[in-house]
Amino acid sequence: MKEKVNKNNRGGIIQSNKSSFATVYRLIDLVAITFLFYFVLHANDIAINTENSIILLVGIIVFNISAEGLDLYRSWRTQSTTALIRMTAVTWVITLLALILFAYFFGDNFEVPENIVFIWQFLCLPALTIWRLIFREVLFTVRKQGRNSRSAAIIGATASGYNLMTQIINNEQLGIQLYGVYDDRDEKRLTHEWQNQVAGTIEDAIIAAKAGKIDYIYVAMPMSAESRIMEILNQCSDTTCNVYIIPNFFIYNLLNARWQTIGAVQTLSVFDTPFQGANNVLKRTEDLVFSTIILTMIAPIMLGIAIGIKLTSKGPVIFKQFRYGLDGRKIKVYKFRSMTVEDNGPEVKQATKNDARITPFGAFLRRTSLDELPQFINVLQGRMSIVGPRPHAVAHNEQYRKLIEGYMLRHKVKPGITGWAQINGFRGETETINKMVKRVEYDLDYIHRWSVWLDVKIIFATVFKGFIGKNAY
Repeated sequence: MKEKVNKNNRGGIIQSNKSSFATVYRLIDLVAITFLFYFVLHANDIAINTENSIILLVGIIVFNISAEGLDLYRSWRTQSTTALIRMTAVTWVITLLALILFAYFFGDNFEVPENIVFIWQFLCLPALTIWRLIFREVLFTVRKQGRNSRSAAIIGATASGYNLMTQIINNEQLGIQLYGVYDDRDEKRLTHEWQNQVAGTIEDAIIAAKAGKIDYIYVAMPMSAESRIMEILNQCSDTTCNVYIIPNFFIYNLLNARWQTIGAVQTLSVFDTPFQGANNVLKRTEDLVFSTIILTMIAPIMLGIAIGIKLTSKGPVIFKQFRYGLDGRKIKVYKFRSMTVEDNGPEVKQATKNDARITPFGAFLRRTSLDELPQFINVLQGRMSIVGPRPHAVAHNEQYRKLIEGYMLRHKVKPGITGWAQINGFRGETETINKMVKRVEYDLDYIHRWSVWLDVKIIFATVFKGFIGKNAY
């Protein structure tokens, strides 16, 4: 977060700090994708025409939309190489799926051989990955040699300042040289990790900055010291340094915090949803694609389950229950009926081991999570997502929102058929409040960390280990 301070504008101007190489990355991606496409055409003696150029254009558009939604062009200085490769792969896989759908619906209008498009798609992913790895290593080498580096001073011997100092020291590839940490307090008042670590007073840092010895100044003071921070920023305005503030927001459970402009006023959302703009489109596309494929595959299984329910007990095949959905609005959720009674009143008892209400066939459905299959219809309807916090009965929501702090924040996203909590062992009965607390913690962690890759990871983990659980009755 970069802040430019103007004495005549006390409100300040806050802008996101984008990667300085973002434009270069976009340009190289565009060149690589285009070059490989036309190279494959030329190698197979296929003339360039409007039809095959449309296929290329669709691929480029989808890739760019996906890249923006997944924030592929953000700064990767402090991120792992594995994370960069993974995000590049996810972006291209989304592009690949979109091209497959495009070919399914419009393929008859184009005369480009399928094997040509397949070869192009196969070559693009390693190309997009390899050039990034090479460029990344070149940058790392240059910065470790002291070139393309910047000097930085930290103002404030605080916990956030210590974390920043550690990151700067441990990540040489950042190209940031620590000039020193500065604080006005006597060393006796500082915590033990700061003993003999402070280079001088804040005034010393300002003097060094005015002399051109410092490029970056990081203010790591508590937000309660607002007047002192403003005084420091005013002094920094007499330098040419880039000045950054490290917000002391760790005291809050920030949920996808982002800056929002209302007129000329900047506000910070403390609790928010990750599914806005392109992310919302990506999430909905993911749900539509996966749920359509899965429903096509499991249709015979669902038919068999419906017959089994009818043959083993009286009552409807589908159990409809009200749950809280996005933003706490009530939605109707479908399940295969597994009990002899439909429990959907103001008081709902959770299913327990050897519960007399559960039919023998229903017990099998619940242990294997097959009773949840009709919820893929809810996903198509837009009421649910494939991945998200599991929906609880309305009565349970009203009970737990009074007992667990932040419980209702799990409704900042659509409920899911499977979730981060479920694949981490918190599935089925939550007979103790501590188990529900842990489930909520995982739900909020999912919302905070959401990405398409995390969704894919959860889906695969559910397939291999999440359907059958010892706590599911």
